[in-house]
Amino acid sequence: MLALLPLIVMLVTDPLMTRAIYSLLLIFLCPLLPIYLLARGRSNRDYRLRWNERFGLGRLRHTDLLIHCASMGETLAAKPLIKQLLDRYPDKTMTITSSSPTGSRQVTQIFADEIASGRIQHCYLPFDVSFMTRHFVQQVSASTCIIMETELWPNLIHYSAKFGSQIIIANGRLSEKSFLQYQKHSKLFQPLLRQISALAVQTEVESERFSRLGINPQRLHVCGSLKFDIQLDDNLEDASKALRKQWNKDKVWVAASVHPGEFQTIIRAHRALLKQHPNALLIMVPRHPEQFGRAAVELSESGMRFVRRTSGESVEPSTQILLADTMGEMLTWYGTADIAFIGGTLIKHGGHNPLEAAAMRVPVITGCNYRDFLEITELLHSAKHLQTVQHEADFAPMLTKLITDADYLIQAGKGGLTVVEENRGALQRQLDVIEVQLNDRH
Repeated sequence: MLALLPLIVMLVTDPLMTRAIYSLLLIFLCPLLPIYLLARGRSNRDYRLRWNERFGLGRLRHTDLLIHCASMGETLAAKPLIKQLLDRYPDKTMTITSSSPTGSRQVTQIFADEIASGRIQHCYLPFDVSFMTRHFVQQVSASTCIIMETELWPNLIHYSAKFGSQIIIANGRLSEKSFLQYQKHSKLFQPLLRQISALAVQTEVESERFSRLGINPQRLHVCGSLKFDIQLDDNLEDASKALRKQWNKDKVWVAASVHPGEFQTIIRAHRALLKQHPNALLIMVPRHPEQFGRAAVELSESGMRFVRRTSGESVEPSTQILLADTMGEMLTWYGTADIAFIGGTLIKHGGHNPLEAAAMRVPVITGCNYRDFLEITELLHSAKHLQTVQHEADFAPMLTKLITDADYLIQAGKGGLTVVEENRGALQRQLDVIEVQLNDRH
């Protein structure tokens, strides 16, 4: 659903836009929504499924809480928060919504038992068309709506408040770019922001931005990022070490959450590394399932010897690249690696979360386009855990230099883990904010 926002912003340039104009525009755009889903479905068939949920036609039951986690990243960050709420409020039921197929898949995997028991119901959040959202909100009829990060959909907020839901933003973040957009359309967003009961933001910078948008400072709480409260399975390290031993590779690096536009740079960097370390292995992890096939084509055309994770083939001595075309194994890949590159940073995307690598003591390289994780990236850079490459041509030399510096890898790994440990605690602080709101309802 977020992919439609640039289109909406492009079509609506009047700073005096109100929710009524916004809603009318989306109604006019309704005929384009099936076309949008069909287009996305060409590369990911999941977009062809469950259209009744996308258009607010699913049959849903009432639950106490509505929790919206747009994508896979928000879902993983919300996991410990939701688990704690399930434990602390055993009598409460939940609806968890997603916008992306990868996010939906995470929900159904993580909360499979709760979904089976009826404690949780899961669906896609409908498009933010007024009559679709109204019907959805009325069906769920949640007393509390928790929105992860900053999915400020005007009709979702409006109708949730209208039908009696208190609205909480958890793990809130607001980039400079988004702030300027919200500020430009203040007539639309300021009335909605005033309906938010509490906002648990990640940093002081974001607190200031929300305050400038009109949020009552008493409703703002700086809690840190849930992404620091990473929970690692007890057997993860042993399993990763066993896999690395099985591969018998002297150098292993991960290109994590990479996008088209970065594939060739990564392939070239690995080719350069192989000149010095012929037994090195690259684990290439495309960001989205729809990119797996394209990555495989580019690897085939490169002439590199690779295996796909889903093929079941083993990594042999001659294997140069493992194409990790699965979901949910990133921590395992980090556990096998000497160093990691975080994707979405060599192109104008905004980057992805480097904290999982830091928690696994794996030093990080990024490009310079990391605006979505600015504060986290700067913290890791200050701890000498993360290095930024300014130009694509410098990537291969930096990779080869760092991966062969054993002392650097050890010290950088320690620095990243220290950053993670020192910033833990956001989970409890955000739970405190949410519980105050929940208890006020009783």
